Amino acid sequence: MSLPQGFAKSDSSLRPAFTLVELMICLAIIGVLIGLLSPALSGALGAARNVKCQASLRTVAMDFAYFADQSTHPNRGDDNQLQNRFRLSTFQEYEYAIDEFWAFGAAEEHELEHSSDAASMHCASVSGTVRVAKNQACTSSGALNPPQNVSFGFNSRLHRAEVEGPGGFPLPRPVLLTSEILQQPDVPLVWDVDGAEAFSNGVLPQFSAPSLDSQAIYANDRFWFPGFRHGGVINIAFVGGQVISSKRPLEEGSWRWDYQPIN
Repeated sequence: MSLPQGFAKSDSSLRPAFTLVELMICLAIIGVLIGLLSPALSGALGAARNVKCQASLRTVAMDFAYFADQSTHPNRGDDNQLQNRFRLSTFQEYEYAIDEFWAFGAAEEHELEHSSDAASMHCASVSGTVRVAKNQACTSSGALNPPQNVSFGFNSRLHRAEVEGPGGFPLPRPVLLTSEILQQPDVPLVWDVDGAEAFSNGVLPQFSAPSLDSQAIYANDRFWFPGFRHGGVINIAFVGGQVISSKRPLEEGSWRWDYQPIN
């Protein structure tokens, strides 16, 4: 029986459809496109994380300039008694809001959020979070956990200098900083570190320094564990506030890695 004029046959077998071969070709094309786009997307995300890391380091350097200037930051916690001098570790405690600067109420521990608490102390390329502990100084191994997730290390030569001891043998000496440190803009202050490598070396990741010609505490690069996690480069913030990326940070001629304050 024929259909009335104006009506089309609705047999589904006449509808256009993909064959199995055509479907496989489409999936292959999609796979190729994803493969082509993935490196570009990955590169864009990596570049964004790098920019965020640089911004965090720049914030830390600005905070340091504020903290080092007694006229703009009179409250230095336990270091108020040091008459215009302060310890680098005290500044770190201020940045992490720990020890005398504890900002997390009655909690014994607090997990820092990347987007809020002490966000400037986190590199966007480090996925793990850091837990801070109450009543723990930054020089304590229990202050920041796990150490493998610590993003930034501060210049340990601004924390412990090597001085000549009896018989000419170099010995470590605690450093007390003053606002005069701000007159040394080319001294590296803080940079990307590899917390896992520091942990394997048995040292705290929050203090770092290259060996250079050290024959004592910094010998054999025990405290040198840079984090080249941004496409093979490391981000470094200086006392002067600038943030610079480098693949070979120890070969940059104007950077004063060997600087030690004279007390």
